[in-house]
Amino acid sequence: MRGPRAQDRVLALDFIFAVAMLMMLVLGIRDDSRMYFEGALLMALFGFLGSSAMAKFLLRGEVIE
Repeated sequence: MRGPRAQDRVLALDFIFAVAMLMMLVLGIRDDSRMYFEGALLMALFGFLGSSAMAKFLLRGEVIE
């Protein structure tokens, strides 16, 4: 989470989202529950939206045009 640049921190946050999503998928398979899969889908969606918003902010300096 500590990088020399903001891009490194965004990449670390993306990795943490991916690991957490995979952990939820494994729990869903182990417990045979659909709720974990829905949570993993929402986590993937929010992770993608957050990283794309951060990338746009780092490139342009604003998120909403």
